[in-house]
Amino acid sequence: MQHRQKVHIHSLMSLHRETDTMIGMTDHFLQQYIIATQSQPTSKLEAFQNHFTWDLNSSRSKLFKLRDVLQDIGTNEGNSWLGHIYNLQGFIHYQLGFIHYQPGFIEEAKSFFSKATEAFHQMRNTVSDGPWLLVNYGNLAWMHHHLGEQAESERYLSKVHALMKEYPSPSEDQLHPEIYAEKAWTLMTFCEDKKHLAADYFQRDIRMQPDRMEWQTSRVIALISVNKHRAKGQHADMLEEMKKAKEHDPENLYLAALCLEVCALRGLNIKEETRELARKVLSKPVSSYNGFTPLMTLYKQYLSMGEAIDLAEEALKRHQDERHLKKHAAICYKEKILSPRNSPLEPSMINRAISLCKEVISLYPHSSLRMRKALENLYAESKCRD
Repeated sequence: MQHRQKVHIHSLMSLHRETDTMIGMTDHFLQQYIIATQSQPTSKLEAFQNHFTWDLNSSRSKLFKLRDVLQDIGTNEGNSWLGHIYNLQGFIHYQLGFIHYQPGFIEEAKSFFSKATEAFHQMRNTVSDGPWLLVNYGNLAWMHHHLGEQAESERYLSKVHALMKEYPSPSEDQLHPEIYAEKAWTLMTFCEDKKHLAADYFQRDIRMQPDRMEWQTSRVIALISVNKHRAKGQHADMLEEMKKAKEHDPENLYLAALCLEVCALRGLNIKEETRELARKVLSKPVSSYNGFTPLMTLYKQYLSMGEAIDLAEEALKRHQDERHLKKHAAICYKEKILSPRNSPLEPSMINRAISLCKEVISLYPHSSLRMRKALENLYAESKCRD
């Protein structure tokens, strides 16, 4: 009995020591944060425009969903928004790591912010700094501040100050065009309810630099997303905007798909144009920016679910490992199977749907709640047929 008591007491003492160590580590982390936030007034950081000052707070589930959305855009060379994509990825990973306590995400945030810096240099074909790095350097200043790395934070603050001095805003009440552009793109991606504001920021950009094609296109995409469901007679001004955007950016298939949707909403027959657009999209490099997502919407709403499934399967034949294509295919199958119908379904179709849904859930483990529910319904449907 005495031996067991000694062992038990020894175990308790060991447990207390381990607990004290863990508490000590937590206290050290908190101390670092408190020292960081007290040693440098945040007003110095809050004065600058970047992701940390744009009120982009969100839930853990939405952050994971946005992370997946950005990953599916891809990193094809020539994407004019690549630096912006990496910047937002960095901010999302920072939020997941620091605010939502997800281990390992802080290091990924650092990596994405560094990739953003590199991407901006590559896109501008220069090793020199320019105003396109104002948001990126501001992000890095904030991140190092929160991590207690004040020397690094001050270094990036100095870079921001130098860039603002060399590239001042047009006026006191205006931001630099590069800041407007990144803020607009970020709001379009992060905040569904702020696309009107994003379009306004792009409009301000265009007034200052009318030759930037990607700004014109993005403004029209934002306007279409917000206004496409207006009454038929109210599309005239939007059609004119679309026409100009397509003339400036004829190779943008994402824009082309959205324009076809507006035409369909006006009662026009777009079937042949949609099939032609599909051939173009399938020939392009894979990316959620290449127009496949709005194209699938067109097929499902204005052609048929059967043709939509055929299109998704054709895309998967060409790109077997692309997860967002598998997601589109799974959505098509489950919508066809779970919707009201008059004709019976082949067991092979249900099996294909179940297989795709299971794979999509494994590929999107943190953002597949709807797919999990769909899988339950598909299993129920399968049992009904047995």
